[in-house]
Amino acid sequence: MSQANGKCRDCSPNPVDRRDFIKSATAISLATASAGILTGIPAVARAAEAATSETLVQQLYGTLDEKQKKLCAFPFDHELRSAINNNWHITKAQLDRDFTKEQQELITQIFNGLHSPEWAQKVMDQIDHDGGFAGSSIALFGEPGTGKFEFVLTGRHVTRRCDGDSVEGAAFGGPIFYGHAAESFNETADHPGNVYWYQAKRANELFQALDGKQRKVALLGKSRGENGKETVKLSGKSTDLAGIPVSDLSVDQRELAEKVMEDLLAPFREQDRKESMKLVNKNGFDKLHFSYYKDENIGDDEVWDVWQVEGPAMVWYFRGKPHVHTWVHIRESA
Repeated sequence: MSQANGKCRDCSPNPVDRRDFIKSATAISLATASAGILTGIPAVARAAEAATSETLVQQLYGTLDEKQKKLCAFPFDHELRSAINNNWHITKAQLDRDFTKEQQELITQIFNGLHSPEWAQKVMDQIDHDGGFAGSSIALFGEPGTGKFEFVLTGRHVTRRCDGDSVEGAAFGGPIFYGHAAESFNETADHPGNVYWYQAKRANELFQALDGKQRKVALLGKSRGENGKETVKLSGKSTDLAGIPVSDLSVDQRELAEKVMEDLLAPFREQDRKESMKLVNKNGFDKLHFSYYKDENIGDDEVWDVWQVEGPAMVWYFRGKPHVHTWVHIRESA
């Protein structure tokens, strides 16, 4: 597959308050899309600015003609709905080729609404840099407003889902993907300009806080690697997972583990952050395992580029070599 090079300005995150985040982690509330995230993006209708991504998906579905539906609409249980990859098109229905300007604006609003107001523009800039949002493809499964449905958008370094909790027991509606190749395909050890590298820096703070015995447990050879849907396969195990369990951490180290999860979830909308932590906590935060991979280190600097968080029913795999690829799957049960 072709790869895009170029420059991207450095973006710093705006993480949510840790204590408020952890306190509210077991509650789910529907969040409306903020008008602020639409800055610089034409609105298909001013009345829709405060709508949720789910209601906008319903609006989009209502505008599709039969030709468009043949390209991108499927039954809810279609096997394609669970697919995922790092650089792919879920259908041939490409935004700038197969949809009207008004439909493209709706899709943009749907996508932005899946992210926090602080992050929506940063994510859009990353996608435009890496492959172009206009070249993304979409699929719709089921019929919005009649029961179960899911909207999926894919492209290079992006897979996002919007399901209105139709997919029971699954955060984000199923596996998602994000990544970034900032200044080059082969990034240097400090990943200049990479919008997601702050997450690895936070995870490395946790590693640096480990004592020698803990590091031996946490630091491994090679990671799981990337193989499409198999990359996010859930083990269902509470023990014998790779790395060090949170249960073996001190109080201060556990707080750093909480900060890692907080930073991982920061780009996404509130309801998805809360649902993710609800499911993680239901399976036991203490059962999360943190692992780091020395054989995939850039620059031999012992700042680990590849690492992951894994629990009984979740995987958050951060592969920072040669640039950032991140695979996410969180469920109530494996």
